[in-house]
Amino acid sequence: MIYSTEVSNMCPVTQGVHHGAAPIPEEAKWVQAKEVKDISGYTHGIGWCAPQQGCCKLSLNVKDGVIQEALVETIGCSGMTHSAAMASEILPGLTVMEALNTDLVCDAINTAMRELFLQIVYGRSQSAFSEGGLQIGAGLEDLGKGTRSMIGTTYGTLKKGPRWLELTDGYITDLALDENDEIIGYKFVNFGKMMDFIKAGDDAETALKKASGQYGRVADAVRFIDPRKE
Repeated sequence: MIYSTEVSNMCPVTQGVHHGAAPIPEEAKWVQAKEVKDISGYTHGIGWCAPQQGCCKLSLNVKDGVIQEALVETIGCSGMTHSAAMASEILPGLTVMEALNTDLVCDAINTAMRELFLQIVYGRSQSAFSEGGLQIGAGLEDLGKGTRSMIGTTYGTLKKGPRWLELTDGYITDLALDENDEIIGYKFVNFGKMMDFIKAGDDAETALKKASGQYGRVADAVRFIDPRKE
């Protein structure tokens, strides 16, 4: 280590108060984190690309500094979905420090990794006060029984009003309108459930019927419209 002449000519003064880093909450323990291996926790966050045309929700399960589980969800950019596949292959097995400096292809995913790193090293994880943290596999619980991302897609214009296209329930097939042409409910198909029924042996028509549902005052509707065509 090279010291400047000014520092070399200084007399030594003892550094009195130095208690180290403040402890952070990690999996129901207070940890004085000094190295990457001191970091554990489950957390998730959002990242976005520079032109903000798409975003990524990233969920990580970290044990002793190493990423054991990664869930990557993207929206708004077709190229980002391919990057997500690469990120889910790259991230597990890396330390959080390695992942922070790894090219995850898509800037939205890189930004999400940065935000998660900040959360987790400051002790702001979702599992900060859960004893032992969350089991590996907890990320899939974010997707629910259909193992599909929860998506909401709605559209509207001043001239023609709103169109609800997809909500957490599923793909919306019909909007229920009252006598004032206001939305009072909708019919939907849950694609995750539909595919599960088909894989279990149901024909497409039976699976479609079993995976269909409705929400709101559908029975009171004066008329129904297809939000994609009408």
